[in-house]
Amino acid sequence: MSLPLIVLLFVFPAAMAYAAASDLVSMTISNRLCLVLLAAFAVCAGTLGIGWAQIGWHLGAGGLVLVICFGMFAAGWIGGGDAKLAAVTALWFGFDQLMPYLTLAAVGGGVLTFAVLTLRSAPLPGLALGWSWARRLHSPREGVPYGIALAFAALLVLPESALWRAALGL
Repeated sequence: MSLPLIVLLFVFPAAMAYAAASDLVSMTISNRLCLVLLAAFAVCAGTLGIGWAQIGWHLGAGGLVLVICFGMFAAGWIGGGDAKLAAVTALWFGFDQLMPYLTLAAVGGGVLTFAVLTLRSAPLPGLALGWSWARRLHSPREGVPYGIALAFAALLVLPESALWRAALGL
């Protein structure tokens, strides 16, 4: 099994699962995780022989999402970890799969937000009162762990990405 295929089949999905779980439990997505995803992209692009022009388009997509998400973070609409995760994931997909990724993330985020707000309208079950992450998630003063929607969308879009096709020789 080639190195890019290992990264695409194991590293990227594991990083997305970790981002979702971390955001759910602690409402944070670490800088290290985003750096791992950045380095893994570089490994994939480099070992797959992706041309500099295509890498530039991927960087452009990531940069565009970073600028937009930074503005959303500055406005208080999303968290900083969500902004970083969206940008580094956009880097993986480039403009080729950027709209499907963002669309799925938006729809998934809407469903997630509706679910969290609905759950917050009911009392927290007694069993969950001992879990600090459940109390935090249930608090109306807290945000929504949008990293879950970002990670879910990324995993759905990955098989349609140019990197995936290149790793499989398609």
